[in-house]
Amino acid sequence: MKRVVVTGLGMINSVGHDKESAFTAILNGECGIKEIELFDAEKFSVRIAGEIVGFDPSTVMDAKEIKKADRFIQLGMKATQEAMADAKIDENVDMERFGVSSASGIGGLPNIEKNSVVCNTRGPKRISPFFIPSSLVNMLGGFITIEHGIKGPNLSCVTACAAGTHAIAEAAKTIMLDGADTMLVVGAESAICGAGIGGFAAMKALSTNNENPKEASRPFDADRNGFVMGEGAASLILENYDTAMARGATIYGEVVGFGESGDANHITTPVVDGPLRAMKAALRMAGDVKVDYVNAHGTSTPANDKNETAAVKELFGGADNCPPMSSIKGQIGHCLGAAGAIEAVVSLMAMRDGKLPPTINYTTPDENCDLDYVTDGVRDADVNVVMSNSFGFGGTNGVVIFKKL
Repeated sequence: MKRVVVTGLGMINSVGHDKESAFTAILNGECGIKEIELFDAEKFSVRIAGEIVGFDPSTVMDAKEIKKADRFIQLGMKATQEAMADAKIDENVDMERFGVSSASGIGGLPNIEKNSVVCNTRGPKRISPFFIPSSLVNMLGGFITIEHGIKGPNLSCVTACAAGTHAIAEAAKTIMLDGADTMLVVGAESAICGAGIGGFAAMKALSTNNENPKEASRPFDADRNGFVMGEGAASLILENYDTAMARGATIYGEVVGFGESGDANHITTPVVDGPLRAMKAALRMAGDVKVDYVNAHGTSTPANDKNETAAVKELFGGADNCPPMSSIKGQIGHCLGAAGAIEAVVSLMAMRDGKLPPTINYTTPDENCDLDYVTDGVRDADVNVVMSNSFGFGGTNGVVIFKKL
């Protein structure tokens, strides 16, 4: 099978509009979680989120096109433009051998909410003709292929909070099996609206620490009480190793392993077994590698953090054998279907710079969470292999491993 490498990265989230500023802010422990401004949340039990402030969609698409694309698509286009430029993709790349693998957990929820209200209050004839194409998850890839002339496989993953990681695996499989030479991976999410916040709050999944938004997301801490919704996007350019070398591309790392599994247990409550099997599969594929860092799913929910810790301990044979592990969700919130793509970008940049991002807001130890979570600020480290975990509702799990060349 073909070898697969990463040659371009792009990212936007609540602490930065590009990969370098966002990564620096994450390393510095800056937090983008604040009171919600995207809609009036005064009557909601949860009024905080990791919003992207100051994003202007007209910087990534024509003004007349904006109404045709939900915000998650606009954010995905922003991250993709950065990744394409970073990889130096030009007219010499065969676009018929260039595909896209997109991901979102929910897609255009704000537009679904808006047009549902219009239908019920003003009648079906007032529904926007752009409603459906602006809301479909696969339209994220659709808009991007049109903008960049990408004519290869056009795939999409809608697997809740594991979608971004699954999109990386799908892209890698396509290249490995010679279905394409290059694949653009993009994960994007923007579900900070009444239906999104209200729905997750009704499940008791969100932190209600409205008074202290920057301390609300606290992965692995004993006082964690739910995740904080975030929004954002990330893009990765994956290439056949030979193609990348032939054009002299800069290589961030090689995709050496990925694993996927299902819990078959509960629609929302995670277990230890499913994530463990996904991590084992990724390690088995990667071969004889020593993992130097794990970017945790680390949602700041009681069940996930305890179970992920237990799974990682079993994977590596006990707490003393585990590599450092951290979660960046304290800084940017949980970006749902975009989380895996964002965290993969952060993992690759951590490997590039030899700097592990911290887990912020960890102040009270939990006896069930007893690993090295990099709680003392950014840490310099020799990083040659990184593992990134993503687990989603429905018991869907994805893990990817990158190796420095």
